[in-house]
Amino acid sequence: MEYRRTAVIKLDTPEGADIHLRETVEQFKYCANTASKWCWHGDDGYHVTSKAKAEGVLYDQLREDTELTANLVQKGIRQAVEAVKSGVERLKNDQDTSRPTFTADTAVYDKRSATFHRDHVSLSTPDGRIECDYILPDDTETPPTKYVANEDYEFRRATLHRRDGDWYLHASMLKEDDDTDSTTEHRTVLGVDLGVNQLAVASTGRFWSPDEFNHWKREYEKRRGDLQQCGTRAAHDAIAGVERKEDGRFEMFLHRVANEIVAEARSHDCSHIVFEDLTDIRESVPQASWHHLWAFRRLYECVAYKAKEQGVKAVQVDPRNTSKRCSTCGFTHDNNRDGEDFQCQNCGYQNHADYNASKNIGLQYLRRRQNADDGGAPVDVRLNRGTLNVSGEYNLPASSEA
Repeated sequence: MEYRRTAVIKLDTPEGADIHLRETVEQFKYCANTASKWCWHGDDGYHVTSKAKAEGVLYDQLREDTELTANLVQKGIRQAVEAVKSGVERLKNDQDTSRPTFTADTAVYDKRSATFHRDHVSLSTPDGRIECDYILPDDTETPPTKYVANEDYEFRRATLHRRDGDWYLHASMLKEDDDTDSTTEHRTVLGVDLGVNQLAVASTGRFWSPDEFNHWKREYEKRRGDLQQCGTRAAHDAIAGVERKEDGRFEMFLHRVANEIVAEARSHDCSHIVFEDLTDIRESVPQASWHHLWAFRRLYECVAYKAKEQGVKAVQVDPRNTSKRCSTCGFTHDNNRDGEDFQCQNCGYQNHADYNASKNIGLQYLRRRQNADDGGAPVDVRLNRGTLNVSGEYNLPASSEA
């Protein structure tokens, strides 16, 4: 069971910090308002409600226009898209509405752009990071101290607010009672790597090709291009129809892949399916189009709820170095990976780069569990033959290609 709380924390800002925080929220509002204007497209009934599509068009421009980090730019775009979605729903219900505008002094942070501690926070700004202490009640049973000081509650994200000259964090906190994670039973996980050349690769050696996805992406892009050249209202309406068909086809494709990933986990008695954290997937897979970025996030969402129905849990782990670390000896180097080929410069291990990465993603979860306060339950990564534990030891006979 999950317990969610919002802790409103007053910040003690150091000298000179106020101007940096003001600049942060001004640039954040600029990102949100620019995205809102682009997504709304006027009052002709055509509105963009896809976060991936908006990011694909606006991200590079807003990175150039502002000094915000990648994560804050993305958060500004996503905030606008969510507001546009709400506006579209109001229009569908014949309610009056207009393009969303953002005037409040706010900015949205998560663990990529802020480091949350129990007594202070480090926030990203256009002028670097600043640290602000919390001003909290002394009584540990009084909110927000009740949640902030409790290690069982995890910071997930926070919205920075400026009110009456003071700064506050509205922090979203989560306490999760997870019987699966607290058990001492031995568990096995399935690592899954997402990419452009291979949509998904499991640590069992199962590959899911993106060929069908890419084929229809090109086909629908061509259809839209032909219609856009017409420039008529009828063509405009036809484009909306093409996009609905495109979304439907891609949804069907991703649901099928998600079903197969969950079935792969079930067939190998896996308790968890482990993906890399998708928060900054654009930076880790720079060659990915907005279609791919949307597909990655949507695929994870599909796997997460389908897996839960089957008693399997989908989790995300820090993706750092998973593509260039050797899953056999642990040696990490940029030269280990060359496109789809992986060859360790230390031990000579060779394999498909995405398959190597999928094993490392599973191993990341093993290390996280090993470092848990309770010591973590024993966990293995499921391979195409046998399993791999956190010490790099193979269980059951494994070929040299495992």
